[in-house]
Amino acid sequence: MSATLPELTESELAGIDAWWRANNYLTVGQIYLMANPLLREPLAPEHIKPRLLGHWGTSPGLAFVYAHVSRLIRHTGQDCLYITGPGHGGPALVGASYLEGTYTDAFPKITQDAEGMLRFFRQFSAPGGIPSHVSVTTPGSIHEGGELGYALIHAFGSVFDNPDLLTIAVVGDGEAETGPLEGSWKGISFLNPAHDGAVLPVLHLNGGKIAAPTVLSRKPRAEVRGLLEGHGYQVIEVEGHDQPGIHYRFAEALGQAYTSIKEIQRRARSGEASEGRPRWPMIVLRTPKGWTGPHIVDGQVVEGTWRAHQVPLSGVKTNAEHLAQLEQWLRSYRPEELFDDAGRPVELVRSANPDKPKSMSGTPYANGGLLSRPLDLPDFRELAVPVEQRATENLESTRKLGEFMREAYRRNPDNFRLFCPDETNSNRLGAVFEASDRTWMEEVNDTDAKLGPDGRVMEVLSEHNCHGWLEAYNLTGRHGLFATYEAFAMVSASQTIQHGKWLQEASHLPWRADVPSLNILVSSTAWRNDHNGFSHQGPGLIQVVLNGGPEHSRIYLPPDANCLLSVADHCFRSKNYVNLIVQDKQPQPQWLTMDEAVEHCTRGASIWEWAGTPEDAAEPDIVMACAGDIMTMETVAAAELIKAQLPDIRLRVVNVVDLMTLKRPKDHPHGMSELYFNELFTDNRDVIFAFHGYPGAIHQLVHGRPDADRFRVRGFIEQGTTTTPFDMVVRNRASRYHLVMDVLNNMKVTRRGSSDLMRFCQAQLARHEGYIVEHLEDLPEVRDWKLGTGV
Repeated sequence: MSATLPELTESELAGIDAWWRANNYLTVGQIYLMANPLLREPLAPEHIKPRLLGHWGTSPGLAFVYAHVSRLIRHTGQDCLYITGPGHGGPALVGASYLEGTYTDAFPKITQDAEGMLRFFRQFSAPGGIPSHVSVTTPGSIHEGGELGYALIHAFGSVFDNPDLLTIAVVGDGEAETGPLEGSWKGISFLNPAHDGAVLPVLHLNGGKIAAPTVLSRKPRAEVRGLLEGHGYQVIEVEGHDQPGIHYRFAEALGQAYTSIKEIQRRARSGEASEGRPRWPMIVLRTPKGWTGPHIVDGQVVEGTWRAHQVPLSGVKTNAEHLAQLEQWLRSYRPEELFDDAGRPVELVRSANPDKPKSMSGTPYANGGLLSRPLDLPDFRELAVPVEQRATENLESTRKLGEFMREAYRRNPDNFRLFCPDETNSNRLGAVFEASDRTWMEEVNDTDAKLGPDGRVMEVLSEHNCHGWLEAYNLTGRHGLFATYEAFAMVSASQTIQHGKWLQEASHLPWRADVPSLNILVSSTAWRNDHNGFSHQGPGLIQVVLNGGPEHSRIYLPPDANCLLSVADHCFRSKNYVNLIVQDKQPQPQWLTMDEAVEHCTRGASIWEWAGTPEDAAEPDIVMACAGDIMTMETVAAAELIKAQLPDIRLRVVNVVDLMTLKRPKDHPHGMSELYFNELFTDNRDVIFAFHGYPGAIHQLVHGRPDADRFRVRGFIEQGTTTTPFDMVVRNRASRYHLVMDVLNNMKVTRRGSSDLMRFCQAQLARHEGYIVEHLEDLPEVRDWKLGTGV
């Protein structure tokens, strides 16, 4: 195989042109036809789908690039992944896998003959069929498409630590207007040609989005070129729609780009390259939107305009002129030359395909579970925090996670990465820098620390980049963690949602192999961003993941370091999940020994007998429950105060670490049995629940449990500012004093001394309000609280 791409020959062009025409025919057929798939009879209204759905405009351009990259693969043997930002070009990529035979492998009923083609057309964007995007059902896809802005992010994530992979990322010019895409050009600043693969962006400027022209298509060409060169790219431009000229020009451009990529990699891997970031190539391709489709419809220009975006001929069933135009359009591809009498692609079409394992629809890189290797992880128990006496010494729990990941880096030099928006040290994960520097291909000076080309800790101030890089790293079979401030996890929350949807749909496809889980750590949480203020205070990602599919959504709130280690070990070993771990970085009490933590995390929730009153055969008067590190501390402190002042109260404390255990078993695989739920919460006692996130989440989780209305939940209620740590829980009415008052107000019986304790709590809250304004810090009994010290 060659490291260069030879000139395009006439015989090769004949195959590429035939393949492209076949793909365009299949695209139009998917959008319009429910009968007569090969036009063996004149087109009639009854052959047309009742609902015309799909997107034509970008499809011919995507198929054009695909055909030429397939030629590159045939000549060079290069492993290629094809990512399409214009996800609305779904029919072109589905058509590509059909022509390559991989679609039939995945869906045996969709055969390469007339009957299979009819099924193929009827299923597109139809009930019981497939979506119109390049979705999880499309062989060769790791990118949904329609996730506007993520194409180039996913492309870079796919090639980190994949030195043999070239990912072609077609960026739509509508997509290029999005914030995530604007930030994603910076991927080359983190791409090391010595041990990573390469990304070849193709900015496809076809002139229009859904209802208007695009910014970059109307900018002066010199400005577009200057913008991209400013990002550090070697820009190669190709333009036109003339045939065969455009084929020759694009083949030359692709060959030039590939030669440049291989030379960059050769120099880096041989040690010849000087320090610094290479100037990677990219292609700007200008072709008409809706290329080869109807040029004028009802007197208006369609081809080359935004009008070609979706369905150029919309009234085909009732408009004879439109029906005639559609038939002319379909026959312009000369389907009788492309498919034989049985409806199979002819040899000329098939000649453009690489061998299946090398084809872009058949590459194992797009089905990363086939390539995935388990992580080699240390025994997390060896990193245990000794807990000789509970909650007497505070520790930054996430530092232990950093130590755990440090060892993961050392043991998995090409299979594990941390992705974090410039916050690794801030989130107390800095131990990883003992094993790896930050990745950096730009200039390094004497003031920098832990920064260099061989680093593999990914820090860029973009949640979109970090999240998307990890998604693609996972989908190509590797492992990692995305860590961010809790409030800013919402910046990329739509990506979390989309990834969960991907996993959910993949679970129904037996040919999709299991992939490593997407692991998200949110730290610097709402309750301890008192110094940053309201903008940094928000636990919204919990609600996002909670609303995800039960088969793939997991939420963990470890109360201390040992629980965090146990949870992290489980998450790193798991597959096919979105694992959300919520744990703050500030010093916090340590509650459980490692053995206790493992047992607690295995159960997901358990009674902390030492925190309540000694239990005998009698039921508790009331249950205090908690989930989340700060809420755990407030609950235990409240329970201690109640026990000291009202020793006759029978009090039970329950801690929840796996939030999904609160659901019923029929609603979530982790849901605890009704028997165990009643063992923890009883079946008739009131429950005061202190929760890290929005209170409504707990009501959502316990819906359907016995007498669910007995749960009284305290949590974050969007009250925040720059203040003291304890004032955050006071403002949200979730402090230890509020919890005590809740207990007093909701017990079925009243104990002597209850009114005194109520007045004490009210006085403490009033005292707190004045104290923090005068002293700029919390009350000493709160600030210095340790278990066993009373108030």
